[in-house]
Amino acid sequence: MTARPHRDDVRIAVCGLLGGLLLWALGLRNGVPVPGIPDRFALVALVVMSGTELLRRTAPRTALVLAGGALALDLCTGGLIATIVMFTDVVYAAVLYGSPAMARRIPIASEVITVLATLVPVALLRNPQALLFGVGTGVLTIAPAWTGAIIRQHRDAAQAARLRAEQTALLAEMDRTQAVAGERARMARELHDLVANHLSAIAIHSTAAQAIDDPAATREALGVIRENSVQGLAEMRRLIGLLRDSAGTSGDEPAATPTLGGLDALIAQARTNGATSGLTFTLDDARHGDGEGAAAKLVAPVELAAYRIVQESLTNALKHAAPGEVRVRIAHERGGALTVTVSSPYADRPGPRAPGSGAGLVGMRERIALLGGAFEAGPESGTGGRIWRVRAALPAPEEEERR
Repeated sequence: MTARPHRDDVRIAVCGLLGGLLLWALGLRNGVPVPGIPDRFALVALVVMSGTELLRRTAPRTALVLAGGALALDLCTGGLIATIVMFTDVVYAAVLYGSPAMARRIPIASEVITVLATLVPVALLRNPQALLFGVGTGVLTIAPAWTGAIIRQHRDAAQAARLRAEQTALLAEMDRTQAVAGERARMARELHDLVANHLSAIAIHSTAAQAIDDPAATREALGVIRENSVQGLAEMRRLIGLLRDSAGTSGDEPAATPTLGGLDALIAQARTNGATSGLTFTLDDARHGDGEGAAAKLVAPVELAAYRIVQESLTNALKHAAPGEVRVRIAHERGGALTVTVSSPYADRPGPRAPGSGAGLVGMRERIALLGGAFEAGPESGTGGRIWRVRAALPAPEEEERR
């Protein structure tokens, strides 16, 4: 089923038909009719050519074939300028709206026809004026065909540029969405690692203070609660300041990026928080040093990830571990991976000392995966019984400059 003509094509057809009828009424012809052909056939050619204008977009191939026949009939009847003008428009539309094959072939065919229309009359008539046949044919075919080809090229180029712009905008939006999601996940990990340790200690000692009817133990628990509250608040303020693009922190505030150098303080804090839980904490730093005994300085993302792994593991031990020793081991050989291992006693308990959400293990896995490392956590059999072991292996390139 043929699509309905475009409204602009209807206007062109109506204007061409009315213009041709006006020229016919005024007797304005282009030439003399061929003997034996009634001049009223010019009206038939005009009507057919007007009809082809209705098909110039929807069926350009059919329109071009019909227009060629109508033009031949028009030339035999003396010709109306309106019919000839509409023919050039049909040729132009066939190149512009036709298939890619038509757009390639019509300009070439128009050139061939023009060459033949130039050489054949000159060869037959032996008169230089016969060149006018070629000029007229070129005006009717080559000019509209190449005009349509040029406009089609510009249209296709504009469409391709628009598609590329839309694709670029889509990719940019996808990148923005992924960046926002990644940043939200990073913020969630940082908030969890910063706050969970302090809140777990607060929950554990507040429970102990409620259960033990001993003023000294209560005062000690309240001291631990206050200390963790103050530290947690300071950590939160520092993180909020970083998210607001603050100018930085002063020397009295915690460092913006924790390093492995702060593990001693982290272990000391864990000892304080776990004093009433029957837990002891030890640190085994087996990192390879340079000639003076100092451990190699690693890149900041690796040190931060290792620090957070230890911090979260200690928090989980405070909440879930059975009484016993929690052992933290850091190992790094020059040129090898940095390994972090945290072992804590594992036994059946009626419930954790403080509630957990399971987000800690997820956050640790995400941190290690982002750096291309390996992570495993779960119960194992140890020399002293069942233990819960967390082990992370991080690619550990050293900084080019020591600080």
